[in-house]
Amino acid sequence: MASRDLAESLLPVGGGAATATATAHDEYDERAYDSDDKVSIAVSDSDSEDGGGGGGDAMRPAFSWRKLWRFTGPGFLMCIAFLDPGNLEGDLQAGAAAGYQLLWLLLWATVMGALVQLLSARLGVATGKHLAELCREEYPPWATRALWAMTELALVGADIQEVIGSAIAIKILSAGTVPLWGGVVITAFDCFIFLFLENYGVRKLEAFFGVLIAVMAVSFAIMFGETKPSGKELLIGLVVPKLSSRTIKQAVGIVGCIIMPHNVFLHSALVQSRKIDTNKKSRVQEAVFYYNIESILALIVSFFINICVTTVFAKGFYGSEQADGIGLENAGQYLQQKYGTAFFPILYIWAIGLLASGQSSTITGTYAGQFVMGGFLNLRLKKWLRAMITRSFAIIPTMIVALFFDTEDPTMDILNEALNVLQSIQIPFALIPLITLVSKEQVMGSFVVGPITKVISWIVTVFLMLINGYLILSFYATEVRGALVRSSLCVVLAVYLAFIVYLIMQNTSLYSRLRSAMTKST
Repeated sequence: MASRDLAESLLPVGGGAATATATAHDEYDERAYDSDDKVSIAVSDSDSEDGGGGGGDAMRPAFSWRKLWRFTGPGFLMCIAFLDPGNLEGDLQAGAAAGYQLLWLLLWATVMGALVQLLSARLGVATGKHLAELCREEYPPWATRALWAMTELALVGADIQEVIGSAIAIKILSAGTVPLWGGVVITAFDCFIFLFLENYGVRKLEAFFGVLIAVMAVSFAIMFGETKPSGKELLIGLVVPKLSSRTIKQAVGIVGCIIMPHNVFLHSALVQSRKIDTNKKSRVQEAVFYYNIESILALIVSFFINICVTTVFAKGFYGSEQADGIGLENAGQYLQQKYGTAFFPILYIWAIGLLASGQSSTITGTYAGQFVMGGFLNLRLKKWLRAMITRSFAIIPTMIVALFFDTEDPTMDILNEALNVLQSIQIPFALIPLITLVSKEQVMGSFVVGPITKVISWIVTVFLMLINGYLILSFYATEVRGALVRSSLCVVLAVYLAFIVYLIMQNTSLYSRLRSAMTKST
């Protein structure tokens, strides 16, 4: 059985046979990073030794700020998915429609996102493989192909919104000289920036993303300072839960935007950019510890940025006539009309932050696409070729959108809602395999999650599926027309639900008994 072979090379114990087996497989399998590309985390000669041995009683080495710095990077790339243009639009619409009332939900949505991403990092560190690779080994070929297709659809949906966000920012900064399609073309070349930086090493690439996050933080902090939202209302909004029927749509948007399916796959691959001996338990414990810290710090930064955007628009537009029609493109104009040029035209501050958001998220989308394609399909392609393929998946449909739709056209709002639904329906195909794998001792060894974490993870997953189910049903009821289309979608929905049930049941004893009974009967 594939999982049994996998477990022999993943259990955190020594042994030449296991190492030899893993090496033999690695020679032919696609890997997230080549050994030469990985970052050394050693800060002293003692780091090359295993102070606690490879056994189960090995202790994690003492905390080191220098070592935390060596591990810092993957979490900040991961947090960019919490700051993409789709999230920013959800933030500003929540602020304009609900004021400060949904800040508590933003906080808890970020906490749920943190739990998912920490599980993803734990999986990647403990196994030495990322989620897409493990899915390929754990599920039969037909299910693997289906999961790959679903993940690619989620990537395309997210990338269209991210590229459009960048194109809108470029249009604003050029004072309308560069049309939307021109901004899409400019943004399409970001894959070359990615390839250029990747050639100089992982740390250079991480530093570039760090700069973009800093640009977002500074831009939206300046907006926060100029608009001066109420600190008292902000604190009340964080600690006092409020939700009305009028703000349910915005609430669903906040929760739905936080969990990005491709980001779950991405984080499990990013953590493999460090040289970690997975055969030494103390080293795996150390890596999980430091990755948890840097991921939480990164998500605190992303939460601060999201808070800035939400409160700026809560202060400026809650209860106003513009509240119902505000979006990414006209948000800057509304801010400019209301707050003028106190320090620097706030329209351009907004556009700079939006551009940093769009560029960083599209490049990480390209990065995620490479891991997803390589992991699910086990393709050994050159980096530039994989980057071009994954970029084309998103740029071609985005260019069609830019040429045939105007950002102020009501049809664009329907398209944007459809893209949100497209991403929402993919969430089970990232979370269910993730929780299934981190709960399997054959895969995780001694790093399998405990029963409490497992229960909480399933509760979060079910909650997110229900939230996104509401979004899907809402879209179906308001936007889908025609008996033929509706009946066809019902058939698709039935297949969709059957696949979810299969993923949940696939590793249970009940499924094994049913499969055994069916085999005997045939």
